[in-house]
Amino acid sequence: MPKHPSDPLSIQLYDQPGHLIRRAHQTAVAHFHEALGRDVTPVQYAVLRMLHEHPGIDQVTAAQMVALDTSTTADIAARLEAKGWIVRELLPRRQRRLLLTPAGEALLAELTPKMHRMQQRLMGRLAPAEQAEFMRLLRKFVHLDDPTTPGQP
Repeated sequence: MPKHPSDPLSIQLYDQPGHLIRRAHQTAVAHFHEALGRDVTPVQYAVLRMLHEHPGIDQVTAAQMVALDTSTTADIAARLEAKGWIVRELLPRRQRRLLLTPAGEALLAELTPKMHRMQQRLMGRLAPAEQAEFMRLLRKFVHLDDPTTPGQP
């Protein structure tokens, strides 16, 4: 029986965007680990990709481009450096420049085909037009259509 709109519980759980976004995130992370393993996390992968696309960017810029706070990015960079995938070079004003190592480049080369297969599996339930619309709406939702939003590609 439908609840009265003034009832705070009137919205069904599976009609709540936040709940569905959380479930979508769980699904994406599960697919990521199934396809790429557990040596690298989705956020670490995003940082590695950004460093591949923008070699030598500073840590603060990397944080903005991946939409992370600077302290989280510093922790991720330290972990990536400990794994031998990046180097952090100290710049003036205590900034750090981030560069992929040959091992980091090799890792990305190994992960790229796996990432493509994962994307196909993740989006496989949607027709090509639905996939394009889904991605358009996700970008709009996270404000990637707004050039003033931090984390813009």
